[in-house]
Amino acid sequence: MRIARPYSVTEVSAGGLIVNAENPRLVALISHRNRGGGMDWCIPKGHVELGENYLQTAIREVREETGLHGEVLEKIGEISYSFKIGPKRIRKTVHHYLLKQVSGELSFQGDPTGEVLDVKWFEIEKLEEVLAHENERKIAERALEILS
Repeated sequence: MRIARPYSVTEVSAGGLIVNAENPRLVALISHRNRGGGMDWCIPKGHVELGENYLQTAIREVREETGLHGEVLEKIGEISYSFKIGPKRIRKTVHHYLLKQVSGELSFQGDPTGEVLDVKWFEIEKLEEVLAHENERKIAERALEILS
């Protein structure tokens, strides 16, 4: 039996928090299955496709995963982390933007990967309690500062 040697790859994603057109205190989050089989709420995001810049990726990913068309208000920040899948260590950077809804309705039917289980509006002040990952809670705090 041959043991796979560890190796590293780098990934870049973009996404963001989209603010409700009628109530700027509401933002859309998506849920997906975590590694333990449970459900986590998180900020919509995804991989940068060939020819896209981070802004374009954020707009596309938010639209695909939430059904909402948005325009970017400003960059919130970026987070970097790493994780392992088998012998592969993935070093990931995610660029987060604050967007304002210009059209669309909540729906995850446009998610091409089928990973999104649900999408809902949440009060931005409550994201600390809802978001599954600490680094995303910090992004939400920055978004709240920007909106205040």
